[in-house]
Amino acid sequence: MQAERIARYFDLTDKVIVVTGGSRGLGFAMSRAFAEAGAHVVISSRKADSCARAAELIQSETGRACLPVACHVGDWDACDALVQAVYEEYGHIDVLVNNAGMSPLYESPATVSRELFDKVIGVNLAGPFRLSAVVGEQMARGEGGAIINVSSIAAVAPGAAELPYAAAKAGLNNLTQGMAHALGPKVRCNCIMPGPFLTDISEAWSEEVKAALVSMVPQGRAGRAEEIVGAALYLASDASLYTNGAIIKVDGGAAFGN
Repeated sequence: MQAERIARYFDLTDKVIVVTGGSRGLGFAMSRAFAEAGAHVVISSRKADSCARAAELIQSETGRACLPVACHVGDWDACDALVQAVYEEYGHIDVLVNNAGMSPLYESPATVSRELFDKVIGVNLAGPFRLSAVVGEQMARGEGGAIINVSSIAAVAPGAAELPYAAAKAGLNNLTQGMAHALGPKVRCNCIMPGPFLTDISEAWSEEVKAALVSMVPQGRAGRAEEIVGAALYLASDASLYTNGAIIKVDGGAAFGN
């Protein structure tokens, strides 16, 4: 009986959850976990074929139908179209996960073009703002809901090679807390701030970076994608009903950013 009661805290049966950047990496891991917990998951990313493949894989693994919807979150018209597509299919959204992100390489800060800077800000900050505003206000007019932003440890410990990205993620942390005030009490807005994780981005890490993790992270390694799931399930479910405006680090206890 106790186990059943505890399980109910994290039950997402028939919740409609939209995950941007959901076709790979942390977004895919979260999407699969949401489906396993009973949710209807909408997987969104820039490429339609990637969304479709991810949705098909999750459906085959979990038995839960997933809706793939392509969306470039840096385009506000595309954000609005994503919301419209979900409402046409399900009639509401219970949880929005702003996970899509990008951090292109550059030679030096002076080589960053205005176009590149605007693109990074658009995907990592402006898109989440638009989706949170539109979806959050509809949630507030209805039964409420939850917004989960996915930031980065770079927001508080920026490196030389990721300045536009780090600035955008710092803004996302700030946006999280501001939206908690703007949309509460019916809508909770929280943030997961991951440290180094073994996703597609880690394939470009040098041996020096990998070695540094041993000394900088008490866990002695980078995280595995599935290790983001606990925080995501907590923030998406009724287990976090009194958690709002929080920024939760999931970084193995990394020394940077404390």
